[in-house]
Amino acid sequence: MLCKSLEFKNTFGQKIKVTDIPVLDSNNQYYFLVQVRLQRFVSLLNGQHQEISSHSFREHLKRKMNWVEFKELYSIQVFKNNA
Repeated sequence: MLCKSLEFKNTFGQKIKVTDIPVLDSNNQYYFLVQVRLQRFVSLLNGQHQEISSHSFREHLKRKMNWVEFKELYSIQVFKNNA
């Protein structure tokens, strides 16, 4: 599974980093779910004063998603020729 990270400054000027965001193809069945959850998570982080500057999106999804769907989403895919 390929993951990306996102860095931004919230409304209080704090630098916030969100890690472990899955990279999905637009025709994946979880694409819309992940996009909506990410937007809600970022908007939640944007409006609050944060003690921690780095957050894991994977841990957030682990708490919010069904366990079977979470395991299927983050299942390890073998890439051909290490691409």
